[in-house]
Amino acid sequence: MAENEKAKAKTEQAKGKVKESLGQAVGNERLTAEGKAEQTKGDARQAKEKTKDAFRH
Repeated sequence: MAENEKAKAKTEQAKGKVKESLGQAVGNERLTAEGKAEQTKGDARQAKEKTKDAFRH
């Protein structure tokens, strides 16, 4: 289960980076903001999983 959550975090971060880059390339501020938000969500999910891993060991 934890590996699944880690994969979701990486996917969210990657999708967010693509959206942000695309938004900047075409000058779409909304798309850029969505990308940043997705990256932040992925970062938070990853931090949560790292914290859980730290307490398991």
